[in-house]
Amino acid sequence: MENTIFEYLKSYKKRTIPLSRLENLLTGSQAYENFASAIGKLVEKGVLKPIKSHGTNGKSIPLYNTYRVMKSNLRETLNSEIKYYSIKFNPNIYLNSYFSLDEKEWHRDFPYIQRIDSYLNNKGLPTDYATIPERSFQLVGDEKWIAEKDGKKLLERIKLWDKLKIIASPDPLMLGVNPLKFRESRHIHLTVENKATFYALMDSIKDTDFTSIIYGAGWKVVSNIQRLPIQLGLGNDIHKIYYFGDLDPEGISIWYSLYQKYKIELALPFYRALLEKSYSIGKETQQKNMEAMAKFKSYFKEDEIAIIDQLIQREGYIPQEGLKKEELINVWRNGLWIFP
Repeated sequence: MENTIFEYLKSYKKRTIPLSRLENLLTGSQAYENFASAIGKLVEKGVLKPIKSHGTNGKSIPLYNTYRVMKSNLRETLNSEIKYYSIKFNPNIYLNSYFSLDEKEWHRDFPYIQRIDSYLNNKGLPTDYATIPERSFQLVGDEKWIAEKDGKKLLERIKLWDKLKIIASPDPLMLGVNPLKFRESRHIHLTVENKATFYALMDSIKDTDFTSIIYGAGWKVVSNIQRLPIQLGLGNDIHKIYYFGDLDPEGISIWYSLYQKYKIELALPFYRALLEKSYSIGKETQQKNMEAMAKFKSYFKEDEIAIIDQLIQREGYIPQEGLKKEELINVWRNGLWIFP
């Protein structure tokens, strides 16, 4: 009986409740004594507080005619549960808003928060950008959850939305084109991580076999590179994209994400030219994706792998700018590039 009254009170909106309304919860098989005992226990727990000025019902076990519903104590069990999961869940998940929300919001959101917690514990906060459907599927296994099922509202509620690198509307690609190649049906393209390299190469594209050069803008390219054929107006043609980024853990991770999604190839002639340069120290804070590292190294010879291993172990890097403009142009013109 006590649980029945407790559950009823959780959805009861007013601050006071008449005894007669509580008596309506009684069924024919329940004795008044059990009912009175349940009310007494809820008073002891501070869930109900009698309004003594309204008098009692005058029965052998007297109950007051009106009670005040103590909403804060009514939520004690729920608040304890929220506190427990605030400690248990990943530290990037904040649950404070649920202390002031209706209990049904907590129970509705909880299964999704569990999945998000599992994702964060296994993967950590994402380092690459992703579209809404991609990130939605990664988090809860449903690509429509964020956009169509209040997923964004939940992520904002737990203070995660701004940390998940979600691109609602991917920026258009910044690119330079070689119009001489538009009459062909098979195309190769070069994507570069940094703006300086993009501008250093853009004016020389007509001297190469490439149809376009794309400025990747770091991780942003992962979310918009698939637009390239459509943006060029060459959607029916065959395309192959090469990638050239900084020789450091992050640059390698950007390429690997592109490779996993779109099979984008390494622009090996550029990387081999970079490996001839001296590296600098200073990438201590970059996360190392060991799977990406292994795949990256599989494209190189043993002596080159030794240099890469030393660079990574010493937390070093070689930026694209390690190659001067003339060197970049020479590699682009004379490198071995394979058409699809």
